[in-house]
Amino acid sequence: MLVGEAMTSPVVTIPPSATVRQAIRVLHEHDVTALPVVDPSGQLIGIVSEMDLLRGEFESDPRAFARPRNAPSAPVARTVEKVMTRGVRTARPTTDVAELAEMMVRTRIKSVPVVQGSHVIGVISRRDLIAMLARGDARIRDDVLASLATYAPQARPWQVAVKDGVVELRGRDDANTERIVEVLARTVPGVTRVLVQPSA
Repeated sequence: MLVGEAMTSPVVTIPPSATVRQAIRVLHEHDVTALPVVDPSGQLIGIVSEMDLLRGEFESDPRAFARPRNAPSAPVARTVEKVMTRGVRTARPTTDVAELAEMMVRTRIKSVPVVQGSHVIGVISRRDLIAMLARGDARIRDDVLASLATYAPQARPWQVAVKDGVVELRGRDDANTERIVEVLARTVPGVTRVLVQPSA
């Protein structure tokens, strides 16, 4: 599966001039964990996450301490530009989801902007990947059959079984058509592996 098939689009972005509190409201309203930061021309210049926005936003409650603490001076409204992460890892719509998922696990990154050139066209998050894996086997099977019927109508009938996202294709055709059938099955959201078993 490719990133373009799993990403969330259209994407919610924010300008670097927005305040931290504005960014927090946008995160909350759209139920996302990170926002790509774009300049006026729409080019990606950073990303701001929940963690970035939480730093320094809460003052200590005096009831939690035996001795009162000095009252802090009036906070200065911070902007997204001051708290965002600039070195952003990105993906392209044609990036393999398996490769991206491995990178996200290794680096503990939760959200990755998807770019075409330097413009953001989507975001893919851990939540998007979990949603793909959560699709039921019956729905995956129906989608595999529909994909074969639409894009490989010349193929001979194939038996399709799905268990825990693993697709088993049973049938026989010429080598080229068998490869097409396997590739089509791999593109269906929720498929984690494809096994091709020749029929007797």
